[in-house]
Amino acid sequence: MNFSNYLSLVKFSHTIFAMPFAIIGFFMAVKFNSYIFDYKVFILVILDMIFARNAAMAFNRYLDREFDKNNTRTTVREIPSGKISEKSALIFVIFNSLLFIVATFFINKITFFLSPVALFVILGYSYTKRFTPFCHLILGIGLGLAPIGAFLAVSGEFQLIPIFLSFVVLFWVSGFDIIYALQDDEFDREHSLKSIPVILGRKNALRVSLFLHLNSILILLLIGFLAEYSYIYWFGFSIFSLILVYQHTLIKPNNLSKVNLAFFTLNGIASAVFAIFFVIELLQ
Repeated sequence: MNFSNYLSLVKFSHTIFAMPFAIIGFFMAVKFNSYIFDYKVFILVILDMIFARNAAMAFNRYLDREFDKNNTRTTVREIPSGKISEKSALIFVIFNSLLFIVATFFINKITFFLSPVALFVILGYSYTKRFTPFCHLILGIGLGLAPIGAFLAVSGEFQLIPIFLSFVVLFWVSGFDIIYALQDDEFDREHSLKSIPVILGRKNALRVSLFLHLNSILILLLIGFLAEYSYIYWFGFSIFSLILVYQHTLIKPNNLSKVNLAFFTLNGIASAVFAIFFVIELLQ
């Protein structure tokens, strides 16, 4: 077994998107509830994020294997290229799903009882592009579970600001997933797959993406005012917001050459930088 093939299968580097927000949720719970930092819980939260994303991404690749064989952009992926067999990919999904549930068991009861719900959302996303153009929002909901899930891991209870943070992730992820989907709009249309670019066209899809990102920015504004955070938070907020807006200057309906820059590089930087400043704010 070539382990690097599995890392490539799940695009492990893309863990940078939601992981920083899970870390924010963890430290937010420590701050709000005056808990002592628990290394065991912190490690379990990180592992749960990895297991959940591995399961979701591998399942997506497994379900889309026939589409990937016929799409010139995706024929090099691990399953259609034969680097990983269909059976091995499915076993990988099951294995990571079980590890996810086991890890939640060692955190607390509420995360354990909610773990099947989380799996239903993140695995169910892969089906949604077959029947709804709102698949991007379902993906956003899946990744949006990261901050509230990490908060629950520490506190065992819901609070308003962590829920708002989950909505930030929901709108942010949905917005950049629409940008990513622009690459396959013609293929998706030919194969009756649903997406915002398919039903609205590239120009309007970009407008929807921008609208979703502006919603993320507005909610972060609300969080900052409600929690009365200092300049440290606002500095991280400013960088995150500027990057979100800047990526929309790179993508044109007739020029998608910078999609990867906008999708991965900029959003990865935005997430990591914002988390650094947010955690510093929380640790003051």
